[in-house]
Amino acid sequence: MGQDHSTMESDGRTHDDLVNREPEVSFDNEDTMFVPNRYRGVYRVSSAGQLRQRPNAHYPRRERMSVSPLQVESLPLQADGTCDERAVPAAYQCRSASPATEDAHTWIRERRDVLQQQLEATGVILFRGFGLQTPEDFDRFVSAFGEKNFPYEESLSNAVRVVRTERVFSANEAPPEVTIFLHHEMAQTPISPRKLFFFCEIAASEGGATPVCRSDLLLERLAEEVPQFVADCESKGLKYTNVMPGQDDASSGMGRSWRSTLRASDHAEAEDKLSRLSYSWEWLDDDCLRATTPVLPAVREISPGRRSFFNQLIAASKGWKDSRNDPSKAIIHGDGQPLDQQAVFRATELAQKFTYNVAWQPGDVAMVDNCISMHARQPFRGTRKVWASLAGAERNAIAD
Repeated sequence: MGQDHSTMESDGRTHDDLVNREPEVSFDNEDTMFVPNRYRGVYRVSSAGQLRQRPNAHYPRRERMSVSPLQVESLPLQADGTCDERAVPAAYQCRSASPATEDAHTWIRERRDVLQQQLEATGVILFRGFGLQTPEDFDRFVSAFGEKNFPYEESLSNAVRVVRTERVFSANEAPPEVTIFLHHEMAQTPISPRKLFFFCEIAASEGGATPVCRSDLLLERLAEEVPQFVADCESKGLKYTNVMPGQDDASSGMGRSWRSTLRASDHAEAEDKLSRLSYSWEWLDDDCLRATTPVLPAVREISPGRRSFFNQLIAASKGWKDSRNDPSKAIIHGDGQPLDQQAVFRATELAQKFTYNVAWQPGDVAMVDNCISMHARQPFRGTRKVWASLAGAERNAIAD
């Protein structure tokens, strides 16, 4: 009998030899792009979710497909309350029992391009059931994405954290009764991460969700309702002021000391760092430091024709409050003029329409595009351990 040459390679290997010897893998029907880049001309995903060779295609030489054995499927999340459906994150559920770390790495590496496209579309991707148990597992999971690490020690964040690995640190250590309001990570500083990763080691017994807000959608609505406010934010930018203690204050959501924030051992080193970053500052009697940023952007371009409300306006005006800080003095326009408080209130209100509450389960990981989505933290009861990682340090363009 003659051979079917459409399924035979020139070296004698059949399509079944090349594919079926690899671990079985499931694909979502709609995810036809989930074939690794170098094989997209060779393989396709059928309407039944099966891997099929394209007619007359040839398998790349000296390579074998590295197909993850994980059984992964899309996890449909439902909009809660008044949340706009467009603000619901993408999500994946691993159905494999006891998934191995290396298998998760392979799954991510094979799909990095598609995951990036989904992240740009939705702002957040939730990964559930991938077998993560420790911060070290989380570190390895994040490394599979191939992003450049942004160590927390090098950031200018004003929150107290516990560093676990070079890549992993605790989420805000503020007391459980404290609400952390919506914000873009480090948008109040000249350097911010492009991406964030969160990992839930222990979920709170009550509360403790992480709200995520599509600030590109929020900006569209604000431009309709308060166009002058948006125009002022865009043209004037924002300046932020906060008072840093001399030593870390874990009782505050913004209690990181100036020594830690600036990595300075004395006033002279701190002033040198502030000067190079174009900050203004004032030393207070109790070794606290009042620092004001240069003019920073309040609106950021994500891609041509698409912008986001990239700032910490909501968090600063509502949540920058402790024994040293007054929210009413935390933020002004770049020209020194106060913000329209009615517009600020409306921005806070409208943000809820584009906010989805990520209710954590142990082992969950959320990947966040920091230019598209803000995040927050709800108060909680019980023990809650959520870890974070930053990637892709970017300099915030100074508004003219």
